[in-house]
Order: sequence, then C-alpha cells, then structure tokens
Amino acid sequence: MNRPWLKEVLRRTLYPDSVAVIGASRSPRKIGFQVVYNLIKDGFRGRIYPVNPNAEEIMGLKAYPSITSIPDEVDVAVIAIPAEKVMRALKESIEKGVSGVVVITSGFAEVGRAEEERELVRMADEAGIALLGPNVVGILNTDHNMNLSFCPSLPYRGRITMVTQSGALAIGLVGWTWANRIGLSKMVSIGNMAQIGFEEMLEYLGDDDDTETILLYMESLKEGRRFVEIAREVSKKKPIVAIKSGRSQRGAKAAMSHTGSLAGDVKLYDVAFRASGVIPAYGLEDGFDKALALHLQPPMREPNLVVVTNGGGAGVLASDFAEEYGIPLRDMPQDLERDVRRAISPFGSPKNPIDLTGNAYKEDYIEVLDKVLSHPWVDGVVAIYVHAAITDPYEIADGIVSIVKRYPDKPVVMSMIGGREVSIANTWLRDNGIPVYPSPRRAVAAASALYRYGEFLKRVGM
Repeated sequence: MNRPWLKEVLRRTLYPDSVAVIGASRSPRKIGFQVVYNLIKDGFRGRIYPVNPNAEEIMGLKAYPSITSIPDEVDVAVIAIPAEKVMRALKESIEKGVSGVVVITSGFAEVGRAEEERELVRMADEAGIALLGPNVVGILNTDHNMNLSFCPSLPYRGRITMVTQSGALAIGLVGWTWANRIGLSKMVSIGNMAQIGFEEMLEYLGDDDDTETILLYMESLKEGRRFVEIAREVSKKKPIVAIKSGRSQRGAKAAMSHTGSLAGDVKLYDVAFRASGVIPAYGLEDGFDKALALHLQPPMREPNLVVVTNGGGAGVLASDFAEEYGIPLRDMPQDLERDVRRAISPFGSPKNPIDLTGNAYKEDYIEVLDKVLSHPWVDGVVAIYVHAAITDPYEIADGIVSIVKRYPDKPVVMSMIGGREVSIANTWLRDNGIPVYPSPRRAVAAASALYRYGEFLKRVGM
C-alpha cells in the first residue's frame, strides 16, 4: 500500500522533539521504566512525558494519567502496556495529534491475533500517522541522542543505519558496535511490520542525510515487487546490505512464530537482491563486514583484484576465497609484475597474490602498494598482514593508511592477523577509513561486496 504522507511523519517519528511513554513505570523490571530511563540517561534533548494513571512523578518527571491530559504537543507516543489496552492507547494518541506511535507491546499477529493488528494499521492510516511495530524494541538514533527503546545504550556513532525485524538482535548488537568501532546513525526495530516495513524505511532512508549505508536484518517482506523498485532507486545513491534469515525450513518456521512472518523462497530473495542492487549477507558478522566496507571504501567496478601479503599461507587462503566469492585472482600485467619483483625480497613472489614474505617492513608495504594501486589495470586490493616479531603492527597500519589515501578511487580492505597489538592497529585503520578484518575470508568477502555493488552501478549507468 502506497502512503505518500508517511515519509514526512516518519521523519518526525525518528527525530521527535517530544515523547510520551504510555506505560511508564517506577519499577526497574518494567519496560516502561527502561524507556524513560534510557531517554534521560543517553541525553535526549526533547521533552519526555511519562504516562501512568497511578503515579504523580517518575524519575523526577511529572507523570500524566493519559496522553490526552498532557498540555503540550507530543510528537511520538511509545506504547508499552498489555496488548488488550493498546487499541485504546492508540485512539488517545491519535486524538492527541501525534506524528508517530511505537508499539513495543507484543501479542498480535505473531500469536494469531492478526485481525487486531490490522485494526491498528487501519486506525493509523486513517489518522495519517506512522505506526512502528507491534513487537519492537524501539528506535535508537545517535544523531538525535535518542534511545527510545529498552536497549542498554546507544550504539557507537556513525553513518550506517540498521533496520531489523528482530528486537533481541538490536539489544545484543549495541555493545558489539562499541567493541568493533562500527558506527551507526540509527537502529530501528520494525517487528511485525504491521504498517512500516523495509519498503517504507528504505524510501525514507534514501533521503536521510545522516545515513550513508543501510543494513537490513530481514525475515520476510510485505511487498516483494515494491521492495525491488524502491531498493533499486535507493541503491543508486547508497549501498544496501541485507541479511536474509529463515533460509532453512526450520528457520522459516521460527520466523513465523517470531514476528508472524512468512519467510518465502530464498531463491526469489536472491533474484530480488541482484535486480535491486542489494548486497546479500550470510549472518550478522558478514552483514556488518560488508556494510563497513561499503561505507568506508569506493565501489570496485571491475574484477581485477590484487592480494598483497607478508604470509604465503594467508595469500593462498585469500586466493581460494576470492574464487569462492566470485572475484578469482587474475595474472597481473607483465610490467606490474616486473616492478613488484624489483621491490620485494628474492624469496618473495611477484605474482598475484603478491608475497612480501615475513621480512617485510612498513617501507616494503608502502612501495609495493604504491606500485599496485597506481597501475591502471588494478581495480582493488586486499592487503594482509600476519604479525611477525620483527614488525610493529601499528607502523604497518600507519604506512598502509598513508599510501591508501593517495588513491581514494581504488578500494582497499585489510586483514590483520594477530593479538592485542594487532587489535590496536585495527582501531587505527578503521578510524582512518580502511575496513579491516581478522581473517582473509572476511576481508575477501568484504571486497566481493564492493565488486558486486560496483557491478550494479555500472549496470544502471552510474
């Protein structure tokens, strides 16, 4: 169903100036307590109105018996009360004139109460408001200092927006973004997708200035054809990565009981993704890996990938993975091979993958990468470093950053293999725009995403 008015009210829902929490509580064991607490703790600068008929104040804020008794305007209502009371809360929120409603409450289509869920949508559509949920964790918006959810904190700040059908994943991934320094602009839980699904979110995010890359965790789609049409247009502006779960029979059944979703034939999803430029991912780790690469590096428009490594075994593995992921390594032009031979140890290999050997220092990486990246035949590079006792990982990382910055139009991804010292170097690389991974497999998979996105852009003439 096309709702031309939804984009604007969705914007006000994601960036509200005022929030009413229906079901706000003084008990830390209640979700209504957690939502109010998180809004305060994480620095939401707008107005917060707890709604609870049995309390005069909650966490130092004046409480109201109903949303209609709040004297000021309210942009968004969060509903965290038992399912049988949600309908009335929605009616009162509409009466109050909110732009959006976030229904955290579960117990609708996922337990067989689809008719009640459809009635919520009918009411929201008739009133012209955005309805997120039911059965969601909420909205996290780092650009607005807004933790409108029961997640423990806001994620690490960045320019990737994640839209997820699973609320529990959102909760777990918040800490993961901090541990891996992968920055999010927003994380939006869409649950049962009664009104707002992936189609509506993509339509909005395509023009969201705070979002540069989009990551989806998907169990199902509401309107497959419409998804393809919208995703294809958005992909021309911003890369989209989709983690499609429910690929197995058992997984599809689990999706039905989780969000009331029909998972669908995975082959159809694969076709839809290719047609619309969406990059498929196979698990959370793979999804974030690919989103990070697409966010930090330019697309790779041709398949001439070169691997540069100081470890022969790592190079062999990368060669295997490159073939597995659809970008098999090719023989380099003779002039490039000759230049590389002059720059490396006699014990190394100037062929693709280029083996610098374990004696390689910062200067060796700089010289070889400069020769490789400056050659017109080369379209992208996977650089691999295996921690050797004679080298400092941070120095290697610093050298690689210095050379990569000279070639902003050619994508480079890294794999650094080692322990604590390598972890420090990894942070430096990410902070300087180079996606880095702990294994050759993950680095090559990320490079394959850059190539697949480049293929799509070329196909649509961009």
